[in-house]
Amino acid sequence: MPEAADRVAALEAYHREQVSVCTRCPLSEGRTQVVVGDGALDAQLMFVGEAPGYHEDRQGIPFVGQSGKLLTALLEGIGLRREDVFIANVLKCRPPGNRDPAPAEIRECEPHLFRQISLIRPRMVCTLGNFATKLLSGRPDGISRVHGHELPIEVAGHRLLLYPLFHPAAALYTRAMLSTLEEDFARIPALLGGMAPVPAAPAPAEEALEPEPDPPAPLPVTVAAAPDPAAAEQLGLF
Repeated sequence: MPEAADRVAALEAYHREQVSVCTRCPLSEGRTQVVVGDGALDAQLMFVGEAPGYHEDRQGIPFVGQSGKLLTALLEGIGLRREDVFIANVLKCRPPGNRDPAPAEIRECEPHLFRQISLIRPRMVCTLGNFATKLLSGRPDGISRVHGHELPIEVAGHRLLLYPLFHPAAALYTRAMLSTLEEDFARIPALLGGMAPVPAAPAPAEEALEPEPDPPAPLPVTVAAAPDPAAAEQLGLF
């Protein structure tokens, strides 16, 4: 197995030579920037969302809108910073109007994500929402059923722990969802450290209904005082 420094160099080259100039699918024609990922290239903990939104497309950094601010706050709540982890998406380019990723787009873009995982070699990957969870788990179970339940998997020959979570955007609109997300996040340090994890509640026997966002402005939380132009992005993905 290559040394960490060699893997970081290889990933930097891959990002520069393959991802940043990717034209594998038509999304490349309408993007402002490719959103490669952000954070430590040798991180032990990785987060994977669905696709870039309005702000991400313009800044080239994942999770910089309101849901990104919440993700940062959730990380700080367990003693981590964004710089300590690596954050990526299933798609590297924004779908028009923040629509759901199309199956063909996922097929074309997934090699980039798998290559990132194989070179970063994280001990744990937290998937945010349905699309990332279903892609990496290889299972059809929705996030309402599997959130907070860790699963050992193998990606590109690398064994790791998959930990599905609701997308932070869901918690901007539902206080109960924020509590659930905080509870699931609280288990990350023990899972990552290999300690006996805090017991998770058993998964329900049947798929729970996906939460519907309330039409008014998001609930006042410390990290999202008001919705931004992309506040509704990806709300159908959890």
